[in-house]
Amino acid sequence: MYRNAKKERVETPMRRWPNRELKAMGLHPCIEAPLSRQASCESGLDRPDGACGLRVHGRGFTIMEIVIVIVIIAIAAAMAVPMMSSAGSMQIRSAANAMAADIEYAKSMAISKGQYFSVVFDKNAESYQIEDQSGAVIPHPVKKGFNYIVSFANDRRLSKVDIVDADFDSGSEVKFDYLGSPYNGADNPLNSGTVSLQAGSATRTISVEPVTGYVSIGN
Repeated sequence: MYRNAKKERVETPMRRWPNRELKAMGLHPCIEAPLSRQASCESGLDRPDGACGLRVHGRGFTIMEIVIVIVIIAIAAAMAVPMMSSAGSMQIRSAANAMAADIEYAKSMAISKGQYFSVVFDKNAESYQIEDQSGAVIPHPVKKGFNYIVSFANDRRLSKVDIVDADFDSGSEVKFDYLGSPYNGADNPLNSGTVSLQAGSATRTISVEPVTGYVSIGN
């Protein structure tokens, strides 16, 4: 008598995985949950733990913002590294990079202003300064209220660095014209120009190429 009886189909309910277990398996709770769960997530009705909450589309960063952050980090790192280490090799590396950048700055000023700008070195005082064509020391572009004078002896971050020699055709001055071409202190085209730095056993040489004024750093 039971042979023709209609069998009831018994469905095994789908297991609802807790959201934390789905996240641990790398699955999104709104996608991998049962259909009823997914529908409720999409409708915004079932959010006991906030896993299926509203999606907030945040504003991203622009390229310029990223570049500015990178520049700030680089400047902070350049200032912090010499302070964190008293090793001569670290200080001389920072000093060489700063000096090369300062020489490049003098060259760029000469090109932009259309007049001579000079970098004058004083190895006895372990310092150098940037002057305009009248011989006046220019203001520092970053340190407001200060002239563009760099003294290793007075900077505890670079106090171990010595200017051993500054030789620009036997003089201690290099100047640039409106094309960025280098000249010696006698206003003649530069033939060779180098500045030698030393800190303990570490050495660096900053070179200025004739004609082009290209600045490079070597050991």
